[in-house]
Amino acid sequence: MTTTHTFPLAGPLLRGSRCPRVALIGQPRAGKSRIFKAASSTVVHHERLAGVGPAYAECQVEVGLEQISLVDLPPFDTLHTLSGDMPVVLKYLLWGDRWPTIARHESHQPDTAFAAPDVLLLVMDATALERDLELALELAQIGKPMVIALNRMDEARSKRLFINVRALSDKLGAPVVPTVAHMGIGLADLFSTVLRAAHEKRAPKPQPPSPHIVEHLAPITDIVTQAAVASAFDVPATFFALQLAENDDYFFQELRCHFPAEAITLLDARDAASDILPRPLGEEIHADRHHRAAVLYEAVTRPGGGASGARWQPLHNLADEVFLHPRWGFAGTLAIFALVLFFVFEVSAFLDSLTVARLIAWAEPWQPTDLIGVLGRAVLDGGIGLLGIVIPYMIPLVVLLVLLEESGIMHRVAFVVDRGFHQLGLHGGVALPFLMGLGCNVPALAATAAVTHGRDKTVAALLITFLPCSARSAILLALGGKYLGGFGVFCLFMLTPIVVSLVGKLLKRRYPETTPGMIQAIPPYAVPTLHALLWNTWERSRDIVTIVLPLLVAGSVVLALLAHFGADAWINLALTPITVWWLGLPVVLGVPILFGVLRKELSLLMVFQALGTQELAGVLSTTQIATFLVFLTFYVPCVSTFAMMLKLLGRREALFSLVLSIGAALAVALAVRLPLELLL
Repeated sequence: MTTTHTFPLAGPLLRGSRCPRVALIGQPRAGKSRIFKAASSTVVHHERLAGVGPAYAECQVEVGLEQISLVDLPPFDTLHTLSGDMPVVLKYLLWGDRWPTIARHESHQPDTAFAAPDVLLLVMDATALERDLELALELAQIGKPMVIALNRMDEARSKRLFINVRALSDKLGAPVVPTVAHMGIGLADLFSTVLRAAHEKRAPKPQPPSPHIVEHLAPITDIVTQAAVASAFDVPATFFALQLAENDDYFFQELRCHFPAEAITLLDARDAASDILPRPLGEEIHADRHHRAAVLYEAVTRPGGGASGARWQPLHNLADEVFLHPRWGFAGTLAIFALVLFFVFEVSAFLDSLTVARLIAWAEPWQPTDLIGVLGRAVLDGGIGLLGIVIPYMIPLVVLLVLLEESGIMHRVAFVVDRGFHQLGLHGGVALPFLMGLGCNVPALAATAAVTHGRDKTVAALLITFLPCSARSAILLALGGKYLGGFGVFCLFMLTPIVVSLVGKLLKRRYPETTPGMIQAIPPYAVPTLHALLWNTWERSRDIVTIVLPLLVAGSVVLALLAHFGADAWINLALTPITVWWLGLPVVLGVPILFGVLRKELSLLMVFQALGTQELAGVLSTTQIATFLVFLTFYVPCVSTFAMMLKLLGRREALFSLVLSIGAALAVALAVRLPLELLL
């Protein structure tokens, strides 16, 4: 019985043409750019606002089924004075590319379509909250939906400063989400809240000045609400009145230019208010805003107290320092990578020696010569090949991956390496599947399907096939270590990241669509349950039996029949253009290369059989050995990997992966062979 899950939607999906634009706003060093980098896609668009001033950055971000267009604006600390480039930024916040009448005479005009933001995302520093509250009070006057990211909450806690987030949200009339941007904590909740604000289109609670100032703003409010003035400026009345009351900057200059009579009335009103108030009207408004921010700060903060937290919270905080800290958090990621490599080269190798190696040794004496026996041995080899994937590599690595996911550690690893994988057009979620590929490409592809989709899944799967699995690594270490030395083996392994990077660049051209940014959710730490562990392991492993086994047995049968009917010579002859002409190898190595698609270790055994010696140095040159190893490293991994590619990507992309791997292997092998022939 299949269980169907339904999820309520808050209206039409915000995607494509409905995608809301979200403006990231904040003071310098509040963490605004860190939030943008954590959410940004593999392609970020940079442009100057109206061709002048500092550049903004924009990218698409996927949040569940919906999308937002995230714009990282230049930092600013106040709207109290509109100096420098601030008028350009404010024009974008108010009007986008549709400037009103009063701005159409300016020399710099918008030259690209750039709609005004639908939601303001204000990043506030929890350790400097009082300062940032003033900016929040100013932005509330613009009248657009606003969400507040209360960032650097970890530092606030370490300073024993505790903030009542719910009270702050109630008083500002805008959602407040606590975050630790450099660790990715709270970002998933933040962007979900942004989407909710885009659906609801609810502006923050009005934050008017104190009553004694409102009284003196009345004559100025009469000016800005005149039909001609309001139409020409197209600015929220309260915000416009405050700007005219406290500034002699952009808005006042435009009012004097277009409405000189109203400008004179404005000056008279300001002078009249200044005569009564203790300070000039502009200074009084600024002082009042500062006072209201201070009162609000005192109402929502509690210094020195303790926050009711979980029993294990100190340990969780320490773990986050290990895995997510921007300076040394990479050490935790390296530790997880080392753990995966330990499973690949130690645990899996040990299990292989206890199980599959003994099965191979047990079956070795049976070398049938009749057709029925050959077919039976081929089926047995296919079954042993399946066990060689499942027992040593599939189960241990999938169990490890599920443990890392269920505990919350994998999400932290993905967050740390996300920026690096952007260079390949991917996201950090593929980090552990890539590592699993060093053990076996089959479970790595299965894991890729669990953490990616669409274009990302295709590109990640294609690149994983170029990673040297343990079987290919064993050949490199065995032959390379003996005949090429330690430096030669090191160079062979270093080819892998180079080839993966180059192929990744080519795939970005084949799949040019921009991958939207993804919010790397950082869930709380948890102890995996046995039920979740067993169920998820089965879910990710069951396709091996239904998909890989039939193709593995079929491939084994085909190759066995070719050998039984003496097709070796014909195979070698057919592969001569590759083995002799292109790779410069003896013609008899065609069969070992072909049989390597069944299991890479088989290539090594058949090389010795084909050449009739266990000492290759007498029949192959150093250049030939290096060329052969390079080709084996990058060409078709194995029939099991191809079966998983069929399952994941379909026939067209699976066949493309074959062509891609063979083409890359031929190109890299020739690139290695030619200079070696000149040097040696």
